[in-house]
Amino acid sequence: MAATESDKCKFLIVGGGIAGVTCAEQLASQFPSDEIILLTASPLIKAVTNFKQVSKVLEDFDVEEQPHSFLEERNPNVRVIQSAVKALAADQHTVCVEDGRRYVYEKLCICAGARPKLIAHSNRHVLGIRDTDSAQVFQKRLSSARRIAVVGNGGIALELVYEIEGCEVIWAVKDKAMGNTFFDAGAAQFLVPQLESAKPKAPAICKRTKYSTEACFVLGPEHQEQSAADRREFGSALGPDWHEGIKLKGTKEVSHKVHFEYQCEISQIYQQEEFTKLMKTPLAFPEHGSDQTESTADKELWPVYIQLTNGKTYGCDFIVSATGVIPNTEPFVRGNNLEVAEDCGLKVNEHMCTSEPDIYAAGDVCTTAWEPSSLWQQMRLWTQARQMGWYAAKCMAADTLGQSIEMDFCFELFAHITKFFNYKVVLLGKYNAQGLGSDHELLLRCTKGHEYVKVVMQRGRMMGAVLIGDTNLEETFENLILNQMDLSAYGEDLLNPNIDIEDYFD
Repeated sequence: MAATESDKCKFLIVGGGIAGVTCAEQLASQFPSDEIILLTASPLIKAVTNFKQVSKVLEDFDVEEQPHSFLEERNPNVRVIQSAVKALAADQHTVCVEDGRRYVYEKLCICAGARPKLIAHSNRHVLGIRDTDSAQVFQKRLSSARRIAVVGNGGIALELVYEIEGCEVIWAVKDKAMGNTFFDAGAAQFLVPQLESAKPKAPAICKRTKYSTEACFVLGPEHQEQSAADRREFGSALGPDWHEGIKLKGTKEVSHKVHFEYQCEISQIYQQEEFTKLMKTPLAFPEHGSDQTESTADKELWPVYIQLTNGKTYGCDFIVSATGVIPNTEPFVRGNNLEVAEDCGLKVNEHMCTSEPDIYAAGDVCTTAWEPSSLWQQMRLWTQARQMGWYAAKCMAADTLGQSIEMDFCFELFAHITKFFNYKVVLLGKYNAQGLGSDHELLLRCTKGHEYVKVVMQRGRMMGAVLIGDTNLEETFENLILNQMDLSAYGEDLLNPNIDIEDYFD
């Protein structure tokens, strides 16, 4: 094909992550006689498998990395093309890619995902973990590490710290407790003992087929330690079980060895030579947890040193930056009139439309600009990426056919299911009392090592819940939140373990 030749298609999708693949599959089923083109910079796509509708809104699924042929074989009218987007000309309905080809579309959906928000760029001692390739770079570095520092308090940081073995971990948490994005201090306290106990043995055989992009490129010596998240050509987000099949072990003969530094961030990063000249004294790894009052000087030399905002300094082999993501809006915004939100995401309305005609966006790259339900909030999670990709396809189809469409029910209630520290975790509605101010109360039930249940109530109505462990309460609580039934009469019996709450509401 000549470099200046154009392909024309009814639907063009950019991004091979969960949102993009879901969007392509939905459009393929609705328009079986039309070709759908999916552009992706990665040699692999993210496929949703083993999908299960747990309740009306709550859904559970696996994510598998698969070659392009997997999607094309399941959907004969989908063509996957590996090439990074170079430019978008919205007024001409044209997307140009790096190999020179142009694609003229009728409808475009941007599902380009997001990249890690690194605490320091161009520093070989700072890694960001966002996609499978960057996870493999991390695994390689960790295999020879004695100590690492982790900065961040979101999902990647939580999973990472729990999975690491054979390595000391200094965890800098800007909040009063770990996991502030997902739960409160009480839930964090429930989970902390898991870091001090031996992990359960993993299954001998992983149930999924694992693919690697490792053979698809060769890094030069000066770039071998660079995070894949820094390379624009890769970046579809990790799935919910990204660490399965990856050995995350350092050089030490220890299981979990984690030290928390709460309410602080990294203020300065020093290379070894630079730090030595400063004549500063770093701290040794505390042997008795965060409550240790006497600080011991560290006599070992480390490749890099971190100075925290609380004044403490530690040496380590490298730093993992897990401080959030930045939507991949370049190169789409350049030269176009796409409105961008404060968090750098592409603004979308209630039909996933951007400010440019015939351009939609879904997943981590977008920011919802509609007035949300009182029980829903956007979070850049794989569950919402799938829902947005599916709904964007429905909106594109409705617009093409001249039909009206109502907002999907999944946006009525925030619902997310995941796993942290080997516990099942379900988050519903305003699970952390987001936006409720002081006008709420909490009901708690905790059985050490077994379950943690928190319910957010406002004027007798359930507004949200956090369920950790096998509580079997998710469907009942989802219905109670959606129905907004006055539960004042039940009081604390809502969480009484001796009462089958489902009997109340049959």
